[in-house]
Amino acid sequence: MNVVELKPDTPSDVMIEELREGVLRLEMNNPPANALSIALMQALRDRIAAAGDDKAVRVVVIASAKPGKLFSAGHDLKELTAHRADADKGRAFFSQTMKLCAELMQTIVRLPKPVIAEVDGLATAAGCQLVASCDLAVCTDTSTFCTPGVNIGLFCSTPMVALTRNVHRKQAMEMLLTGETIDASTAREFGLINRIVPREYLNQIVRKYAEVIASKSSLTLKIGKEAFYKQAEMTLEDAYDYTAQVMVENMMARDAEEGIGAFIDKRKAEWTGE
Repeated sequence: MNVVELKPDTPSDVMIEELREGVLRLEMNNPPANALSIALMQALRDRIAAAGDDKAVRVVVIASAKPGKLFSAGHDLKELTAHRADADKGRAFFSQTMKLCAELMQTIVRLPKPVIAEVDGLATAAGCQLVASCDLAVCTDTSTFCTPGVNIGLFCSTPMVALTRNVHRKQAMEMLLTGETIDASTAREFGLINRIVPREYLNQIVRKYAEVIASKSSLTLKIGKEAFYKQAEMTLEDAYDYTAQVMVENMMARDAEEGIGAFIDKRKAEWTGE
């Protein structure tokens, strides 16, 4: 079993990394609230981007190093507020923060490998945006979610982008306009969460979930994820035209030939990623 683990040596290490059997686990380690500071967002963005060309990585899991109370409280408001003392009253730093956050979320979506959010605790504002940006999300039955910017005079406009691509418009507007917290069951009903599990089994179930996905053809997953997000932005006619061509190209791949042959021959497929 191949295991590579990096443990934090100092409080400045904002992310813990573990790679095991194709599953790259990234744990946010920015206590007390896992705020998405510049340092944490850069660490997540850069490692996720690097995973794209890393053949050892087949699935990425984003979690908290200290689950229970908070998954992520969103942007680091203290870090942002400190820059109000800048000559431009913080405008440049605010722009840098929002740009970096957008890059992180788009890196997750554009990664040619599935990304799973493992949530135990509160995911609020940009923390909720992070969950919504992942391809799949599993949470504990005590987890909660909200976009409470409206409560402090700062509408959750960037979290809104990921949120409205996951849940129905009226439900998204309910979260954005009220700022109220929803429980795990409501989050699943809204479409923000795939599965709800007991806390004691969260890591085990996410690991199994990730391993099942990692056992598939990496090329097929790459083709499918890219097509999923592209077709979602198209008209019905354009989506069918586009996905029909995707299916043709996919059929020409060695893994498709192998997979179909293995199914017919009733044997286990041997993937090459080609």
